[in-house]
Amino acid sequence: MSVPPWFTGPLIKFQRATAIAAVIGQAGIAVTGSIVRVTGSGLGCPTWPECVEGSLTPVAHPEVGPLHQWVEFGNRTLTGLIGVIAGLCLLAAWFHLPRRRRVVVLSLVQLGGVALQAVIGGITVLTGLLWWTVSVHFIVSMGLVWMAVLLVRALSEGDEPATPLLPRPLLALQKVQAGVLLLLLLAGTFVTAAGPHAGDASTPRLQVSVETLSQVHADLLFLFLGMLTALGFAVRAHTNDPVLWRRYLILVGVVLAQGALGMVQYWTGVPEVLVSVHVLGAGTVVVATAAFWVATRTRGETRGASAPQHGTEAPRVLVN
Repeated sequence: MSVPPWFTGPLIKFQRATAIAAVIGQAGIAVTGSIVRVTGSGLGCPTWPECVEGSLTPVAHPEVGPLHQWVEFGNRTLTGLIGVIAGLCLLAAWFHLPRRRRVVVLSLVQLGGVALQAVIGGITVLTGLLWWTVSVHFIVSMGLVWMAVLLVRALSEGDEPATPLLPRPLLALQKVQAGVLLLLLLAGTFVTAAGPHAGDASTPRLQVSVETLSQVHADLLFLFLGMLTALGFAVRAHTNDPVLWRRYLILVGVVLAQGALGMVQYWTGVPEVLVSVHVLGAGTVVVATAAFWVATRTRGETRGASAPQHGTEAPRVLVN
């Protein structure tokens, strides 16, 4: 079945816009979630899926202040908005012909991820903000940010099997580094779980020293930076691809800024505003790492893509 050009061009642009919106939305809801936490609004809507018993929206409640209700309700509403964005991603992928299986699957991951997050969020509320449910909630968000970056990239590349642009040992180092990033993010949630911002005054905390968890978190950051430094020297020695190198430098800058922010946050007693900025930084690190990841692999060109390809020249492919 052929698709008229007047439809294909706008659809491709729409796909890319919704995919970018998915990246922003998935990272943004983690930030609004942190605002819920630092304002003590985690139980502003004490039931789920309703805000209070008998109402989906905030109503006067003797035990919950209106500000806490609206902060929590706003976060829930944003989940619905991201669900709409994910649904549009899937519809655009489905109606784009020829239909591309990888784009459909990545779009479906976004929609399914939003549904999963709604369930996890409900469990978090119903368990009284049990610290490990909050950690799972955040890690899933970061995973969806990563997958959204892959979706954006998929729209401007082909459907061939991934071909490495770096030697395979360096790709293996990247995979290990991604694992370290996961541990780094997880350690960050543990620091928060033991810290002063519980989301509600009655929420029990993780009974581990904040200093100990902060040290583990910092050690993982130094490990991540060390691997990133080694990867940078290796990348420079094997390719002069300007897109790849630019993404690497962006990643280094973002990680250094996030590390510096974490130190300031610790030294100043974890002020509320820096918690949310740090969560934003975490999402930015995930975006930058995922963007560098996709830049080290190519799947060829896609027909009719509106976005530029990996570089202006054919990439140098290394398979050794």
